[in-house]
Amino acid sequence: MSGSPEAWGAVIVAAGRGERFGRPKQLLDVAGLPLAGWSIQTFAGMAEIVELVVATEPAWLEAMQELCARVAPELRSSVIAGGATRRESAHNGVRAISHACDGILIHDGARPLVRAADVRAAMHEVVPGRGALLGAPVVDTVKIVDARTRTVVETLERDRLWAAQTPQMATAADLRRAHDLAARNGSLATDDAVLLERAGIEVVIVPASGENFKVTLPGDIARAEAALRERDAAEVPR
Repeated sequence: MSGSPEAWGAVIVAAGRGERFGRPKQLLDVAGLPLAGWSIQTFAGMAEIVELVVATEPAWLEAMQELCARVAPELRSSVIAGGATRRESAHNGVRAISHACDGILIHDGARPLVRAADVRAAMHEVVPGRGALLGAPVVDTVKIVDARTRTVVETLERDRLWAAQTPQMATAADLRRAHDLAARNGSLATDDAVLLERAGIEVVIVPASGENFKVTLPGDIARAEAALRERDAAEVPR
């Protein structure tokens, strides 16, 4: 394969117990649909995505399978148990994608506002040896602080800083290699792009065109509901 992948597999990581949120959130109703259902629905509407894997908690396998069947009945999907960490859950998902897919993307199920157009823009950047992810420029001034004294050690140049979002993606071969290498080394990572970087794969960041925040704290639910209802209202034919 010399160009961008044509058949994509999507992995949605929807495991975890919501410790910062205060309770599990993957199946929490947000604007009329379980939180993870919004990204499932977005990916189901993209012809490029031919396969979907959701990695979730063992206790929610059946509920997540029912959600996939309801929201994405035409998309080939499977629900698997996640791991003890996000990296392990993503790795389980990558391994579950069939070899019929030549590209794989990984998305956090707690980011319900991802836009198909942004996903496609990132897909177009992917070729062998180069991955991509969505992101946004950092708007706050960021400081490195001594953990013990809380004194400022360094102030970073804001114009070079971006906040990483998902999905993060690469060719299936590159993403499998990066995750397999991390598994062998026992590497810890909070996202998949850093695994690609460590495997020597170039990573391009693609600006997200709208809100794509992660629902992390209880107050984020109201913000997500308002944004989703506003988006749906704007898309209704008049």
